[in-house]
Amino acid sequence: MSQAATALIAEDEPLLAAALQAELARVWPELQILAVVGDGVSAVTQALRLKPDVLFFDIRMPGLNGLEAAAELADAWNSDGQGGTPFPALVFVTAYDQYAMAAFEAQAMDYLLKPVQSGRLQKTVTKLQQALVNRSQAAANFETTLGQLRGLLGASAQAPVAPLKVIQASVGSTIRMVPVPEVDYFEAADKYVRVLTASREYLIRTPLKELLPQLDGNAFWQIHRGTVVNAERIDSVTRDEAGKLSVTLRGRPEKLPVSRLYAHLFKAM
Repeated sequence: MSQAATALIAEDEPLLAAALQAELARVWPELQILAVVGDGVSAVTQALRLKPDVLFFDIRMPGLNGLEAAAELADAWNSDGQGGTPFPALVFVTAYDQYAMAAFEAQAMDYLLKPVQSGRLQKTVTKLQQALVNRSQAAANFETTLGQLRGLLGASAQAPVAPLKVIQASVGSTIRMVPVPEVDYFEAADKYVRVLTASREYLIRTPLKELLPQLDGNAFWQIHRGTVVNAERIDSVTRDEAGKLSVTLRGRPEKLPVSRLYAHLFKAM
């Protein structure tokens, strides 16, 4: 590498962040730590500002967790590998969890266990150094990273249950029973999820990440971190000058953005 590699650490426990920084200084003294942040939103903001070569993301952080932050960062990154800054190499840091470890290994995504062990970190550093030497295939690497993140986000969802048939939504002192097939789309909004049908809108308190595993994955497609659409309602998908996709539903005026993470859903047959 012609210049020293750079990194950002996202870890909400200051002692663990300091320990990781100290171990990195020992096994990779040339690495420049550009910033240490303690939550997922700051991780995305600072990564977009600083454009580090490597990201060390804690899995459990307030606001956005490590996976969600990585997905949001990938969607906001201004490069598709064609002349822009390559997407950073990702390393997730997690407490011991056999299920999580199996998910990381299945996606070939690097991870470190807390507390970070020097020997294991050395192996990760060697892999990172090799990856940074050859970044000529940035576009292909970015697509690989998107696929890995999709797999990890899918594995982190709750165990599948029988598809939900009715949404119970409070309207004043009444609970309205909304048949799920009548829903055009679900959209996360602050502490609520908006449930939009052709005729009206409801608000429910169930978080989208808890609702998603209860929906039929063939009927409802997640197109963004905060948006799930009824696939049968999709009328068209358009691409703007920047290459961003948006979905229009039948009978609705709004255009719903599609994140890069889910753009693979829309390819002509």
